[in-house]
Amino acid sequence: MTGGRRSLQDVVDAVPDLVEHLRNDTPGPAIRTRTDQIPVPAEFSNWRSEQRAWHETAILFDQSHHMPELFLSGPDALALLSGVGVNRLANLAPGRAKQFIGCAPDGSIIGDCILYPLPGGVYELVSSMPLLNWVEYQAHVGGWDVTVVRDHNTADNPTGRRVRFRFQLDGPEAGAIFDEVVEGETPDIPFFRTATAVVAGVEVLVLRHGMAGRNRGVEISGPYEHREAVRAAILAAGAPRGLRQGGLKAYFTTVYETGWIAYPLPAVYTGEELRGYREWLPADGWEGRFQLAGSLRRDRIEDYYLTPYDLGYGHLVSFDHDFVGRAALEAVAAAPPKKRVTLVWDTEDVLRVMRSLFEPGLPYKFLDLPIADYGVLMQRDEVRAADGRLVGQSTFCGYTANTRAVLSLAVVDAEHAEPGTEVTITWGEPDGGSRKPRVEEHRQCTVRAVVAPAPYGAAPRLLTGTPV
Repeated sequence: MTGGRRSLQDVVDAVPDLVEHLRNDTPGPAIRTRTDQIPVPAEFSNWRSEQRAWHETAILFDQSHHMPELFLSGPDALALLSGVGVNRLANLAPGRAKQFIGCAPDGSIIGDCILYPLPGGVYELVSSMPLLNWVEYQAHVGGWDVTVVRDHNTADNPTGRRVRFRFQLDGPEAGAIFDEVVEGETPDIPFFRTATAVVAGVEVLVLRHGMAGRNRGVEISGPYEHREAVRAAILAAGAPRGLRQGGLKAYFTTVYETGWIAYPLPAVYTGEELRGYREWLPADGWEGRFQLAGSLRRDRIEDYYLTPYDLGYGHLVSFDHDFVGRAALEAVAAAPPKKRVTLVWDTEDVLRVMRSLFEPGLPYKFLDLPIADYGVLMQRDEVRAADGRLVGQSTFCGYTANTRAVLSLAVVDAEHAEPGTEVTITWGEPDGGSRKPRVEEHRQCTVRAVVAPAPYGAAPRLLTGTPV
């Protein structure tokens, strides 16, 4: 207890089994549990057509509400970020952006977000509440000459408004729509670079990146009070080209094609060197609300931690500077033991799971579409080799109309990461299921799957025979 406020350390000290606590007794962050507080509908039309839009025409996603942000400024801001992030930041300047990654001392990831350097020495960090908390804590205890301003996601934000709106425009027609909506000459923006532009009389910041696996989209952000004017201009320009608005169901399924394993369990629950941080974190913050779900049941919370290499971020780790976790990551950099892959589920086994709903006896775990994972935030299901050995974990899983298959993202042992490798996934939780409200009583079963590349959205559909 710190100053009368319960901390995350108080929670860790109070529960006899932290893994069981996170599997059974935590509600999950509001990003997925309080979608009623996010003013974006589940579907604008239907999730199938919205998914197809990012492959066939164009999609507009409203990202203004679910991602927290942090603004960092002051003489020591860049030095602080360099000490936290695994990334090389020597070339960071306005016009560039980074996928910023922070780790615990043991090299396990705390979170990743998008880092924007803005004019005037201001740095904007978008998404990943655990990483934003870690940055703020380092500013708090490190004696850095910095100023921290937080802007929480809408469901956790008592003001009911955000500092900036954020739209993602993606799909094969996105470039033409962007050209149409920009006033004056369209800026030439290389991948993961930024530029300013004017839309509907509003100066906006534009990041070139894609959520559909082909890097042809743009993320457009600006002052929150001008969001509706900018949105209307984009929709008007996109109407002749088949632009659709995307709801939450379609939005949260983009990861299956892009391969982004979002929100891994932050590696902050153990380690004496992190005790001060856990005492600083509130008991009811995101770290205290995380859920564990799925068939993978380990005894130690550390067994759920992942490194940047596990998540496919090895190319972003730079040892040209000192940062938290550097020594631990240097020890695995030459030969990372695990790799990120996509698993393509066997269609007959998927139909067997669904058919159990219509047969006598206890059904298998319900497989919802398009989002099948039921943990908040990340699923953990066993992945086993042909000989029955545990070789990895399957995470986010679901269906897109573009792949015509159920996919999951996975982290597997390197020797089982070759495309075409056959594995099995244990679907459903042991002992009839946990106490999580979203988990009904059910049976476990095994589902056959084939390893494919991640991202899958840009890969040929040779393994499943589905259309490219």
